[in-house]
Amino acid sequence: MGKAQSKKASDKKEAQHEGQHVLEPTHHTRRQMDLELKGNKAQAKKDLMLRTVPKIYQNLEENDELYFIETLKTEDLFQNFTQLLLLQNSCPRGWETLDRKSWHQCVAEERGHLIEIQDLFHPSPDRQEEPQLVILQGAAGIGKSTLARQVRRAWEEGQLYRDRFQHVFYLSCRELAQCEKLSLAELIAKDQTVPVAPIKKILSQPKKLLFILDGIDEPAWVLEEQNPQLCLHWSQPQPVHRLLGSLLRKSMLPGASLLLTARTTALQKFIPSLWQPCWVEVLGFSESGWKEYFNKYFSKKSEAITAFSLVDSNPVLSTLCLVPWVSWLVCTCLKQQMEQGRDLSLTSQTTTALCLKYLSQTLSNHALGTHLRVLCSLAAEGICRRRTLFSKRDLCEQGLSKDVIATFLKMGVLQKQPSSQSYSFVQLCLQEFFAAMSCILGNNEEKCSDMENYRVVETLIEVYGRQDLFEAPTIRFLFGLLSEQVANEIEKIFTTHLPLNTIWEVWIKPGYSQHQNLYSLGLFHCFYETQNEKFLTQVMNNLQEKKACDTTDMTHPGFQTNVKHLVVQTDMELMVVTFCIKYCHHVKRLQLNWNEHQGPTLMTPRMVLSRWNPITDTSWKILFSTLEFTGSLEELDLSGNPVSLFALWSLRRTLRCSGCHLRTLLLVNCGLTFRHCVDLASVLKARTSLLVLDLQLNDLGDLGVRLLCEGIRSRKCNLFSLWLDRAPLSDQVMKKLRALEAENPQLLISSTWKPRVMDPSKNIDGEEMDDNPNSFKWQRLQAGDKHLEPLGTEDDFWGPTGPVATEVVDSERNLYRVQFPVPGSYHCPNTGLRFVVTRAVTIEIGFCAWSQHLDKTPLQHSHMVAGPLFDIKAEQGAVAAVHLPHFVALQERQVDISQFRVAHFKEHGMVLETPARVEQHYAVLENPSFSLVGVLLRKIPFLRRFIRITSTTLIYYHFYLKDVRFHLYLVPNDCTIRKAIDDEEMKFQFVRINKPPPVDSLYIGSRYILSGSKNLKIIPKELKLCYRSPGKSQLFFEIYAGHIDSGIKLQIQDKKHRNLIWEALLTPGDLRPVLPMIPEAHKDAPALPHFLDRHREQLVARVASVDPLLDKLHDAVLKEEEYEAVRAEATNQNKMRKLFSFSRSWSGACKDRVYRALKETHPHLITELLEKSSGISVES
Repeated sequence: MGKAQSKKASDKKEAQHEGQHVLEPTHHTRRQMDLELKGNKAQAKKDLMLRTVPKIYQNLEENDELYFIETLKTEDLFQNFTQLLLLQNSCPRGWETLDRKSWHQCVAEERGHLIEIQDLFHPSPDRQEEPQLVILQGAAGIGKSTLARQVRRAWEEGQLYRDRFQHVFYLSCRELAQCEKLSLAELIAKDQTVPVAPIKKILSQPKKLLFILDGIDEPAWVLEEQNPQLCLHWSQPQPVHRLLGSLLRKSMLPGASLLLTARTTALQKFIPSLWQPCWVEVLGFSESGWKEYFNKYFSKKSEAITAFSLVDSNPVLSTLCLVPWVSWLVCTCLKQQMEQGRDLSLTSQTTTALCLKYLSQTLSNHALGTHLRVLCSLAAEGICRRRTLFSKRDLCEQGLSKDVIATFLKMGVLQKQPSSQSYSFVQLCLQEFFAAMSCILGNNEEKCSDMENYRVVETLIEVYGRQDLFEAPTIRFLFGLLSEQVANEIEKIFTTHLPLNTIWEVWIKPGYSQHQNLYSLGLFHCFYETQNEKFLTQVMNNLQEKKACDTTDMTHPGFQTNVKHLVVQTDMELMVVTFCIKYCHHVKRLQLNWNEHQGPTLMTPRMVLSRWNPITDTSWKILFSTLEFTGSLEELDLSGNPVSLFALWSLRRTLRCSGCHLRTLLLVNCGLTFRHCVDLASVLKARTSLLVLDLQLNDLGDLGVRLLCEGIRSRKCNLFSLWLDRAPLSDQVMKKLRALEAENPQLLISSTWKPRVMDPSKNIDGEEMDDNPNSFKWQRLQAGDKHLEPLGTEDDFWGPTGPVATEVVDSERNLYRVQFPVPGSYHCPNTGLRFVVTRAVTIEIGFCAWSQHLDKTPLQHSHMVAGPLFDIKAEQGAVAAVHLPHFVALQERQVDISQFRVAHFKEHGMVLETPARVEQHYAVLENPSFSLVGVLLRKIPFLRRFIRITSTTLIYYHFYLKDVRFHLYLVPNDCTIRKAIDDEEMKFQFVRINKPPPVDSLYIGSRYILSGSKNLKIIPKELKLCYRSPGKSQLFFEIYAGHIDSGIKLQIQDKKHRNLIWEALLTPGDLRPVLPMIPEAHKDAPALPHFLDRHREQLVARVASVDPLLDKLHDAVLKEEEYEAVRAEATNQNKMRKLFSFSRSWSGACKDRVYRALKETHPHLITELLEKSSGISVES
């Protein structure tokens, strides 16, 4: 307990004072840093050798093992880390400006995927081999160095890569740059955590070595030479840049692995030197990461809660905090206010304003105006010379006395490196802020001529590169100084006037005028920092005038030049781009997530933002808060993106803002239901600028459209075009729509009448959606089975007292209920579920689709679905254990059962739980808590094609005239997939034939060939065995057999080895005429009693679930008072008798409705009664 509290306190302290490392909890102090900075270089070298020789050169014949092998402990690892978002890609962003063609191929074929820290050296999807070189690249202050140090520490603590690397060396390139020459042995000795071991033994297995080179782009060196001189021996000193170049070019230790960190802007300087790197972009904190960081930073929980609440209430500020170094800056500012006893207040909208806030608070009790100018000059000189470490002599030469240096150290602006005489700014980004300040302050001095200013600008371009100039923090800060609010604050601190026009003309315009990538994220970041409406309007208009058809524009080559495409990976990028686009007068339309929505080609000038990772409620909040003032934007297209209820509520608030002038809103295929229509109707009732609303491909239902009609009838509604799907609507609702059009001649309500393409499962709010209310049926028509059993045998749970019936609660939502009467174990053969209960309990079970939930998380790339997804609800504590089915074959012993996880999807997100045990067909949870749950298996890249699964075959047939057609499926043994296929086939009156499944397990991802008797037409000839979510169309063989006199034989073989894995014989006895969905009367026969009248006695006795039936009849057949009268009866039999008492007044159409409702809620019962009555009934 004491250790845990001590560690927690240590983490909080380190989060506050970690300086350049931003969020790293450092658990050990480096024993010695750069000895060359101690004064005399000769003495330093002697000290280095005296320290190195005893450790590395002694005991050369020693053969002891240095480390034991230990597997990754993921859970322990993540307890220690503040997690960062890592995006693995085949090429880094920014390469589109280097090679247009290669960029297009990169974007089109590999969009990247999120990975975890332990996956850095795993093969990527586009190649099978494990990478030897991983490059962590990302913007300044995004957490690259922190991550590199975390890797080193996690390996040291036995949590990461211990089974791959015996030695991991962390090397800071900024420190290495202080040395002129080093041997390989001396380089290794730079990492003070190197164990006492002979150098020969360390180097004897290069494949077991990992070198972490942090900040490879920071020093002013070139690591690639035309004629590289190879190092002949590990003891031979050579220039540091040549030594590192030899490692990078693999001329030294070719088997060793390297992990490099570099800013996004610096990649092009050393790309030619690298061999098949794995690119991983660090995107910053996850949505919960910055919250976790706040908890670590503040020593008191109450302070953390207060600070977090303040920031969380400000969407802009909370978005800025997704960048780790900005989180440090915000926490530091708030901590200062707490210590000074002031009320907490932080309204800054940009990083520049935050830096200035930090500076003004830090200087509040110090008169350091002159010395601060000197510090700014030191920062600028360091940036121009690519230096981040300064000796005490450097500081003194700039005019900083010992007392002033001590003051800056105390204030937290400077920090002293441990065990050395060098100093650095507490954050590299802070040094770049001071450098930007030096530029504008120096310009006000009379001694600075235009020529000198020009030279400094050229130097900055040389340092950062012309193409990447606007990715550099120094340049972004210069843009930030164009803000009037920032300029006023600077004038208070430095008592000097800042002419904003001069900043633009002297420092920014020269680089901007030569910048060709007009629609780059870097440029938009710079524009955002200004927060200057007049400036933004002017400069954004220039984007249209400058080279509208430039070949290096971000415009996709296959589209019009008036359509601009940008990839936004983070909420920060989304906020920045959306903010800037509002001031682009020629861009009228903003379209989000174009990659997911292939809409018609429109000529409207627009910006298309592609978001490749899931859009969260936080993302929507940021987008809509930014659009409270829309500027020139008139259209917003969110089609193809799942829109939650919270998102639509946020959108409603935005549309009702006075500064929002959107005229067109497209929400096609956004997963909307009638619940969303409440907010949409509220928007229509308000006086907004909205004129066009497109809601096609959404399951609004009659109720949702009725709500919309109420909104449209409002006098304040200006809508003149509404696009809806009319096909699923009732006649009554269609009359309402026609009446609306008649009342308002300007209103057009239309539909494209395209077929529905929505995924018929759950939307983002967990509600079931469907195109056709009759498509979800818990029914399997077995026409060939003369002994069709009632609801129970296949779907029952078998327990201590025998079978327990499963009740259909809502067939449309795939929701069922079972009541276990006594304690014991209950197993359902059909679903594979088993419950061990401690008392009598009622459990609700829903069938769900993984695609609606897993696809919104990064785990879709690192884990594979291993079983069905259920929505289970049960009284807490009543279930001692649940056995969740999975279809992974364990008997082959090729799967590590420790890789199984159970996913829980809850309101706050997804949680992975390790099962208590994994059995042949089940993952077992003890004392479970319930939600949406299902089994996942962690992907091991090199084994993903060697995973065997249990599978099943499903055969369906359909008579067409005298011919017969078959559908044959080969799918994982998943009850939700089987049911989805059953439902789909029933729509077209296909009937299933029972045949045994394959005996042996099959490799997932393998291809299989179907063959059969002569004269069979089989399309396609082969299929791939793969998992497809129940909401998606399943793959199948279609077989045309003609007339069957005898039997036909079917065989499935694996394509690679031609092994027979399944065969079946279909005889005429397997086939019976298809029962009609609602049988028709014979034309010449006398009218027989309706199905309800003929089977009244059976229906009263055997209908087990009356309430779902009543819900389907409410309004359509039963009036409100009749509905309540039936529900008031005590038993199901009395309820059915009461229901039939109203049947005297029912028309034939009403009886048909009751028949269909019974068929949906009690399909097995109705099928049995149909068969007994020879399938004949009368319908009006």
